[in-house]
Amino acid sequence: MEPSTLELRAPSHLVSRKAIRYWATRAAFGWLVLLAAQGLWTVLDGGSLGAHLAGLVATAVLAAAHVAVMPRWRYRVHRWEATDRAVYTQSGWLNQERRIAPVSWIQTVDTERGPFEQLFGLVNVTVTTASAAGPLKIHGLDRGTAERLVADLTTNTQAERGDAT
Repeated sequence: MEPSTLELRAPSHLVSRKAIRYWATRAAFGWLVLLAAQGLWTVLDGGSLGAHLAGLVATAVLAAAHVAVMPRWRYRVHRWEATDRAVYTQSGWLNQERRIAPVSWIQTVDTERGPFEQLFGLVNVTVTTASAAGPLKIHGLDRGTAERLVADLTTNTQAERGDAT
């Protein structure tokens, strides 16, 4: 198969809807750490209480907007697709990336589930290729979908005559 015969296009599959809650929870924890640090600074600093409270309010407003918008936006953007010829991914939210990897370039297919992913029943799939651009990553798949994807990619890769270089 010639990689030049493949066209970069939007993948057809969305990630799991559970990824929305996962991304929101991760974002909320990050903002809570910042708000706690600001709150501690407000209590320990002898400066103007009004300025500290204004900072806390501004941070809380930004946090609420980020936690409300970012996960849904990412869900609409993040897509993936695997055919017998290629793997297609699209990811990001502010900076968006679309990638394609011919099956003949696939070297390994891995899954990863951190503690939070396990809590939300999500799996990340990494497709390592012979590309200098690095591996393709598909975040936020439900476990069954990830298992089927890995099995399909393994079958397709073994059937391919290329040497993944």
